[in-house]
Amino acid sequence: MREHLRSGRAAVAVSAAAALVAATACSPGSAPSGGSGGLAGVELLVAAKWTGVEEDNFTEVLSGFEEETGATVTYESTGEDTGAYLGPKIEAGEPPDVAVLPQPGLLAEYAAQDALVPLSGDAAARLEEDYTDYWQDLGSVGGDSYGVLLKAAHKSVVWYRPEAFDQAGVNPPETWDAMTGTTAPTLSDAGITPFAMCGASGWTLTDWFENVYLAQAGPQKYDRLADREIPWTDDSVVQALRTLSDVWSESDWMAGGTRGAVQTDFPTCVSQVYGQEQAAMVYEADFVAASAQEAGATVGETARAFPFPAVGERAPVVVGGDIAVAMSESEGVQRLVAYLASSKAQTDWAGLGGYLSANSGVEAGAYPDEFTQELAQTILESGDDVRYDLSDQVPSRFGATEGKGMWAVLQDFLRDPSDPGAAAQRLERAAANAE
Repeated sequence: MREHLRSGRAAVAVSAAAALVAATACSPGSAPSGGSGGLAGVELLVAAKWTGVEEDNFTEVLSGFEEETGATVTYESTGEDTGAYLGPKIEAGEPPDVAVLPQPGLLAEYAAQDALVPLSGDAAARLEEDYTDYWQDLGSVGGDSYGVLLKAAHKSVVWYRPEAFDQAGVNPPETWDAMTGTTAPTLSDAGITPFAMCGASGWTLTDWFENVYLAQAGPQKYDRLADREIPWTDDSVVQALRTLSDVWSESDWMAGGTRGAVQTDFPTCVSQVYGQEQAAMVYEADFVAASAQEAGATVGETARAFPFPAVGERAPVVVGGDIAVAMSESEGVQRLVAYLASSKAQTDWAGLGGYLSANSGVEAGAYPDEFTQELAQTILESGDDVRYDLSDQVPSRFGATEGKGMWAVLQDFLRDPSDPGAAAQRLERAAANAE
């Protein structure tokens, strides 16, 4: 049986095909402008956080640029802390030609330091022609376009174990009230722990908050909060925290109780659902598929997903991802960014698996399995309602630093969610300190 992922009116079906695994490349989409050849002897350095299969797939995409232009492109991994890698190189005046940033907050910081080169020519044209206004704005600072979203992650899906749902006689919920009022308590009454929580990885808790906040407060208020136009003590924040407490206050609903929830990292929480069978559900992005497979599950069969439940009128669509920026004015840099931003390059990338694109020119058939195809379609069909991960838009000291800011406050709130107002005040103080 196939379950459906719904976001608004968009349906995202989970097939039996394994997600996020290598597959043969599909037919190319539109070719990037700029002609061919002309860069023989040019050497360019690209830096991103990817390793393993992600690195292999990206370097294969880069090889297409080398074949088209004659340039030589070297890839270097930044490691998980992209800022720690780039900071010294920027200070020394030796940045990579192109960097792939995991956070728009970093893009804004580097633009303020004049460490980025605005997109121009074919690179700017690709951004304008193939990406919606929202994605264009995401990569812009002060009216100048600096970055293009290369690789997306769909962060509005909840993964579950069908056997556990069948045993309890429940179906995937479409609303928050159904999940907290029927699905979770019915699972618990059947002796099945509803959730595995990844609380030791603070970023997963920010993703919980962002989905609830976007669905409850709406995209406009979400933007205002990200831009510091409203404080974190706003009633909408308090209400989102109060909604989260519907789950976070139920110690019996979490594998290992509250203590276990705070001490379990990602991807260990995934193995608690698939493999260890200690819980029925785990919330996180499409990339859960890889960890579920490592635990022995088959995506679409023993590992399925449903959309993050609607808190209000519609289900949220929150997207994370990696943004390419130019950091030098060397010959060929703008052509490389244009190539990476093109539907041709991203169609090739999609065919390799483990990839989602926000480029409107990448067709669903480019992806190797139905699950990924329909996740990608959801991102495109969400139009102006889709939003980028809020914690990655704010300064990294607030939104993306272990033991600080949002991560620390939400971990404490998971430990004791009894006072949403106090948690909101702590978030506001942390946001102010990060400025």
